[in-house]
Amino acid sequence: MTQLKTSLLLAALICLSGCARQTASPNSPPSSYYRNPTKDLKRVGRTALVELTDVSDAHRVSPEITEAMFQEIQKKQIWGLTKVRQDDPIWRSLQLDMDLRYKLEDLSQIRKTLRCDAILVGTITGFEPYPHMAISLRLRLIDLADGQLLWAMEQVWDTTDKKTRDRIEAYYSPGRLFFQDKNLAGQLGSVSSLKFFKFVAYEIAETLRP
Repeated sequence: MTQLKTSLLLAALICLSGCARQTASPNSPPSSYYRNPTKDLKRVGRTALVELTDVSDAHRVSPEITEAMFQEIQKKQIWGLTKVRQDDPIWRSLQLDMDLRYKLEDLSQIRKTLRCDAILVGTITGFEPYPHMAISLRLRLIDLADGQLLWAMEQVWDTTDKKTRDRIEAYYSPGRLFFQDKNLAGQLGSVSSLKFFKFVAYEIAETLRP
């Protein structure tokens, strides 16, 4: 879990795009996110979700967590959403480092190439599989019209934490799965990476609600 602990420390030190925010904690719900108070997310327009960059040590899970986010954000029906793979020739042609600040011409090129008004990008800064399932993410939603940060989150979800396990159990309450055993449903969310990612994506999407 060294990678996750390092990421958590960085979360308290790094300021996303110069915007103030709360620091992330693995023991709390994802309340530590930033929303631009001068921007209305409902007016963002079409958004491109780019497959997350994965810098975790040994496991490449970016396609799975990105797909889970895509599905859960779509359910909110906030704006039109397009998914872009990291190996998509259109995306690769832009040759952009998503951790850098962009010039207005860069933003204009992204907007023109992807035909969108905003871009949701992020990094998987750590991942641990079962039996100590955990993931840490750093995410940003950027307005391509002016480069302003619309929303951002840096959070760790750790199934060894009781509060996280309780939220997973609540999410997989009877009715979400084919069986009605609440305890078994919650345990599955801590064992199956796909079920875990679905839960994580749900919590992310909830912070984007108008």
